[in-house]
Amino acid sequence: MDLTERPDLAYDVFSKACPSRGTLEHVTGRWGSLTLGALHGGSFRFNELRRRVDGVSEKMLSQTLHALERDGLVHREAQPTNPPRVDYELTPLGREVAERLLALIHFVEGRMDEVLGARERYDAARADVRA
Repeated sequence: MDLTERPDLAYDVFSKACPSRGTLEHVTGRWGSLTLGALHGGSFRFNELRRRVDGVSEKMLSQTLHALERDGLVHREAQPTNPPRVDYELTPLGREVAERLLALIHFVEGRMDEVLGARERYDAARADVRA
C-alpha cells in the first residue's frame, strides 16, 4: 500500500480540503517548528521565547503563538499582575508534537556535514554548466 493512503484515518492531509493541512503548516513552518522546539524546554515569557527563537520578529512570534494556541498545542497563561505577565507552555498534545519535531531537528543537525557537502557539489556542478 502507498504510504500516502491511510484508510484507518479520518483525515487525509493530501486532500486539499483536509483541515489537518493548516495544522501541519503551523507545526512545520519555520517559526512554528522552532517555537514548539523551544517550548519543549519549559515555560517561557514572550520576550524570553523571542530571544530563544533567534531571528523571529515580534509580529511573527505573536501570529505563530496564536495559531499554535488555536490548534491546541500551546497554552497561554496571563497572570493578573502589574505589569501583566504572560507565560507560554506546551499542552500535552503540543509536547507530543514537539518531541517528534525535535527528533527530526536533531537528525538534520547531525547530518549537516552531508547536506553541506551535497550543496557544494550541486553548486559546483551548476557553475560548470553555466561556464
